[in-house]
Amino acid sequence: MAVIEKVTKQTQNRFLNMYELDTIRKNGNRGKYFVSSRAEKVDDLKLKTHVNKPDGVIIYAVTEDNSKVLLVRQYRYPIDAYVYELPAGLVDEGEDFRTAAIREVHEETGMTLHPIEADPMFEAPRFTTVGMTDESCALVFGYVTGEPTAKYLEESEEIIQVLADREEVRRILREENVACQCAYHIVRFMQEEDSFAYVRKG
Repeated sequence: MAVIEKVTKQTQNRFLNMYELDTIRKNGNRGKYFVSSRAEKVDDLKLKTHVNKPDGVIIYAVTEDNSKVLLVRQYRYPIDAYVYELPAGLVDEGEDFRTAAIREVHEETGMTLHPIEADPMFEAPRFTTVGMTDESCALVFGYVTGEPTAKYLEESEEIIQVLADREEVRRILREENVACQCAYHIVRFMQEEDSFAYVRKG
């Protein structure tokens, strides 16, 4: 197994930083590896703590009649384009991830999230793009009520709120940019009458 000899922080940003790793590969050769992270200090990196604490939360939510799924169509700088995503955001220090989910849904869409009691194995934090970052996100499932609005967005956010029925989901998957986590869940949404049958406790 590879060995990490040294970790050097390269940037000083609020939400995301780059770290340089001096490594010894499995064949004994030395090399460099670069990791982006939400961590503010080297000691907080998951490669140091080995604790998978969620940095963020992703929300899979449908309307109460299960006819529409809540999506956001968001402009993203890395692709200079809009992409369909599930609502998501960072978990604040000391904040429970379900509380973060309720807050993020309201901030991004104006709607109210009512989380369901899901089996913990489905909510557990999972790594997003582990080849380049140690970021992990918990997943929250639930129903949404209210009307979508953009009035709670931050100035830096370009988000269009979308309640998509199954026909629109099919069009989105066929024609639009879609984030991986979002694609997985809306494929299930197209196929299943009860969006949460597989995640409920018991």
